[in-house]
Amino acid sequence: MDGQPTYPAGPAAGQFMTRTPSGLFPSGPPRRPTWREPHPVTGSGVAAGGALAAAWLVLFGLLGRDVPGYAWWTVVAGVLAWLAALALVRYGDRGVAAGVAIVTAGGWSIAFALVAMRWATSADWPMW
Repeated sequence: MDGQPTYPAGPAAGQFMTRTPSGLFPSGPPRRPTWREPHPVTGSGVAAGGALAAAWLVLFGLLGRDVPGYAWWTVVAGVLAWLAALALVRYGDRGVAAGVAIVTAGGWSIAFALVAMRWATSADWPMW
């Protein structure tokens, strides 16, 4: 032997061999940066959007004097609210937009239920 270690050299006493991680369990920060959105969806944002949309629908619903008036004002208020939600999705807070969309859909459902109930009891379509 000419003093050269044999290949591959084994670990010295008390040392462990290092292994390349498989990637199944991350062992450190990612190699590239992660993207974080400027306005993440939060529960408080969804609740705020829902509360504002509910107040909006109530204010417009109070303008109607009867079931057809209430239904038409609710449809108009809902369309305006959804346009605002689309703008919020694109340029603002998506959580608020989700709250607006959810409550608006609920308001439309209530208006439809009232129209259907009136139609069922009077046998006359109340919207025209």
